[in-house]
Amino acid sequence: MKIFALMGAAGYIAPRHMKAIKDTGNNLVAALDKNDSVGIIDSYFPGADFFVEYERFDRHIDLLKREGTQLDYVSIASPNYLHDSHIRFALRQGAHAICEKPLVLNPHNIDALKVVQEETGNQVYNILQLRLHPSIIELKEYVTAEVSNNPDKVFDVDLTYLTSRGHWYFTSWKGDVNKSGGIATNIGVHFYDMLGWVFGDIKKNEAHLKHADANAGYLEFKHAKVRWFLSVNYDYIPEEVKVAGQRTYRSITVDGKEIEFSDGFTDLHTASYQHILKGEGFGLEEARNSIEIVSEIRNQGVVSNKSDAHPFINKVIG
Repeated sequence: MKIFALMGAAGYIAPRHMKAIKDTGNNLVAALDKNDSVGIIDSYFPGADFFVEYERFDRHIDLLKREGTQLDYVSIASPNYLHDSHIRFALRQGAHAICEKPLVLNPHNIDALKVVQEETGNQVYNILQLRLHPSIIELKEYVTAEVSNNPDKVFDVDLTYLTSRGHWYFTSWKGDVNKSGGIATNIGVHFYDMLGWVFGDIKKNEAHLKHADANAGYLEFKHAKVRWFLSVNYDYIPEEVKVAGQRTYRSITVDGKEIEFSDGFTDLHTASYQHILKGEGFGLEEARNSIEIVSEIRNQGVVSNKSDAHPFINKVIG
């Protein structure tokens, strides 16, 4: 049984980490969040100690270590801009870090973390759950087979992801680009990771739309030309989806064929933990490509020539 701590216990994604720790037969001994709406802990680890102040949490972990309870892993589900600091905390406590996406906000953070990883001998793992999704694995196998027959093959891909959020989103840290990295980083980073994993090295990166509630652009990989659109605005969801009472719309088409991957998301954290515990987790270098993509999107200007623009842009600008 491995010993875990959790940083960011009140967040949306935290219960999936708690479930993954429990489902893999391990124990959560301590949790941290400045917000105290964490009753969900009782469903998984009612004996875990909980802290709302980092300083008390830090002291508690140190006391546990001195009393003979060494953390094996620290799971990190805190706001994006805190990931770098919390990963460093985990490594210096003698534990491995399991961090939510995005691992960090900027590529230079990865370089700095590599130094700490080497100094401590502990590992950093990123939750890149789409790499474990059966439909995406099947897509990668298909693409690999096609490319082996035709090394110059380039697929036409459309990525569309809309996940409706209320007014609270822009009041929270998620609406602050300095804390979340913006829409492309916060809700898109694992899709960019998946695209690079399936279609190869990135060759071109254009931003076509950069609004607070919607981003769009064009990515060119070695074996794919990708038009993408991401939004948290319910108004842009297709009417047929609204009529069905749904508030989320995911679509990936490859050469016009829809890739069905809507189901199976809720169990991917447990699969990720199983992967990590077997020593097969995705580390700093696996995360680098997607972090470079989102950093470039965030820091570049909008391209006016939108010949490769995603059609959903018309929903925003008319």
